[in-house]
Amino acid sequence: MSYKKHDSYDQETTDRMQMLYSEIISQIGESVERDGLSKTPERAAKAMQFLTQGYDQDPSAILKSALFKEDYSEMVVVKDIEVYSLCEHHLLPFFGKAHIAYIPNGYVVGLSKIPRIVDVYARRLQVQERMTHEILHSIDSSLKPLGVAVVIEAAHMCMMMRGVQKQNSSTTTSAFTGAFRNIETRNEFLSLITAKLK
Repeated sequence: MSYKKHDSYDQETTDRMQMLYSEIISQIGESVERDGLSKTPERAAKAMQFLTQGYDQDPSAILKSALFKEDYSEMVVVKDIEVYSLCEHHLLPFFGKAHIAYIPNGYVVGLSKIPRIVDVYARRLQVQERMTHEILHSIDSSLKPLGVAVVIEAAHMCMMMRGVQKQNSSTTTSAFTGAFRNIETRNEFLSLITAKLK
């Protein structure tokens, strides 16, 4: 009995992308007729749809689906959120971790929604700088908290595999609103995301 995986993809989009990937493979001098590559165009078409599914998701709706009225006004930090995205300049991956905090202003959001917002923006063609601000503004506009902080640390394959080929380099971006513009609050956040739980 053979194994068959069931995924849901738009068939028309998959068919068009599959033809384009076949052409790319041919242009680099390979053959989609050989065993190892015969199903690659279809796999690549589905992978690209998965990796860019953030275009079809509404971050505001995700956050507002799990807002709870709560009298809590201390910092909420979700750190070490895995980030996987595609650089829009070369379509190569960049990956790392996001650290996000907000100070509630009458409402808290379900904790699982913060990583989901990261995924919404990561699963688009991106630059790290813009993604940092998009995450920040999405949380700020939907929750209307006293402040939001976002720090992303990532390694970029476009620097590691090509170009300058620096394997040990990483990029850190940050953005802050509201109370996090205060140096003491910002330092507390930075201290929390670098601390290890005992």
